[in-house]
Amino acid sequence: MALGWLWSAVALASPVAYVGATLHPVDAPNVEDGVLLVDGSTIQAVGSRAAVAVPADAKVVDLTGKHLMPGLVDTHSHVGGGQYNDALAPIQPALSAIDTIDVSHDSLKRVRAGGVTTANVMPGSGKLMGGQTAYIKLRDARVVDDLLMCIPRQEPLPAPVDGPLRRREICGGMKMANGTNPQGGGGDPRSRMGAAYLQRAALTRGVEAVEAGVSATADLEALGLSEVVTGQRTVHFHTHRGDDIVTILALRREFGIDVVLHHVSEAWKVVDALAADPVPCSLIVVDAPGGKEEAQQLALHNGAMLEAAGVPVAFHTDDPITDSRLFLRSAGLAVRAGMSPEAALAALTLVPARMMHLEHRIGSLTPGKDADFVVLSGPPLSVWTHVDQTFVEGVPVFDRATAEGERLATGGAPEVSSPDILHDHRGD
Repeated sequence: MALGWLWSAVALASPVAYVGATLHPVDAPNVEDGVLLVDGSTIQAVGSRAAVAVPADAKVVDLTGKHLMPGLVDTHSHVGGGQYNDALAPIQPALSAIDTIDVSHDSLKRVRAGGVTTANVMPGSGKLMGGQTAYIKLRDARVVDDLLMCIPRQEPLPAPVDGPLRRREICGGMKMANGTNPQGGGGDPRSRMGAAYLQRAALTRGVEAVEAGVSATADLEALGLSEVVTGQRTVHFHTHRGDDIVTILALRREFGIDVVLHHVSEAWKVVDALAADPVPCSLIVVDAPGGKEEAQQLALHNGAMLEAAGVPVAFHTDDPITDSRLFLRSAGLAVRAGMSPEAALAALTLVPARMMHLEHRIGSLTPGKDADFVVLSGPPLSVWTHVDQTFVEGVPVFDRATAEGERLATGGAPEVSSPDILHDHRGD
C-alpha cells in the first residue's frame, strides 16, 4: 500500500523509536512503558525508557496505551491464490508451492491484517507427499522470489541444476500427509498400510540418492527426497488420529527426518509417545462446527497437555480453514483450556520460527533480529483486541487507520481459489 512505501523511506533514512507501549518480547519478560528501537530493517534495542537510549536523530512514535509484540509466524497456510493440490503421483517431492503463489493476490494483504509477518505456504494434503512448501516473509513484493526466506544448501549443486535462488538454497520444507485425505483410487493408497509403505519406499529412495551422490544428478525428485532424509528440508506432516501420529513417529525414528506434526487432533491420546523424544506439534484450533470425521476428537486442551509434557507447541491457521485475521484467538482459546499465556504467545511467534529454523531472524523482539512486529489495541489475548499496525522489516505493511486497512481487517470471507480446500479439507 502507499503508506508502506512512504514509511519505507523513513525507516531506511533514520532510526525509529516506538515508545510507551507494553512490550511482549516473548523471549524475555514483558516491559511496561517500553521502547523498541528500530534502525532500517533491524531491531536495535528493546527495554524500558530508562534502559534504552534513544538517538537524537531518531523519529519517535508514541504508542502509549498500546501493546507491541513480534510478528506472528504461521506454520501452515494456503494463501497466495494458488491451486495447492495436484495429482501427478502419490509422491511428488519436486513440486513446489513457490510456483503457484501470486504475489498480487489479496489474501497476502489480508493475513497482514491479522498480524502475520511470516508464513509457511503449503501444498495440500491430497497426496502422501504433496510437494515443497514456501517460507515467505509478507513484504510488499513484485515477484515471488522477493518473499522467500531461504537457507544455503549443505552442498552446492553443479550446473545446470544450480540456477535461480530457489535452486541454490532451501526456501521451505516438504509437505507430507497420512490419514483419510490422501486415500483414493487408482495408484493412490486405499489404506493406511499402503500409505505407510509408499512413504517408506520414498524415503528409502532418498537414502539411496544420498549414498549415490545426488549432487551429481539433475533428478529433481531424488534431490527433493535427499533433502528430506538429510534434514535440510523439514517435513511438515498432516495428521489427525492417534494411530496416524504413531506411524509418523516410527518413520522419524527409522529415517532420522526433521518433522513437525500438523493438526494432531488426537495428540491428547498419545502425549507420552510425543514426549518420549519431543517432536514439535503445530496445532489448529477450529472453533466452528463441522469438519472431517478424523478430527471430531480434536481437543482444546491439546496445547496445555503438550506444554506440560515438554513438547514444543505452535498454532497455525490452515488459512482459509481458519481466517488469518483471527489467528490471535487460537492462543486465547488454548489459554482458556489450560495453556499458560506465555507458552501461548510463544506458540504464535518464537516456537513456529524454530520449527522453520528461522529463529535467528524472527519470532521475538530481540536486538539483531528482523524488525517484524505488531501494534495491538490491547493485550494480545483479549477478545476485544485488534491489530492496529503490522510491520515487516521496519516497514508498515498494514495500517487499520487507513481506508484500505479497514477494508482488509473487516471485509468479508476470504476468496477461496480451490473449493476442495473448504469442501473436504484436502488443503489442510
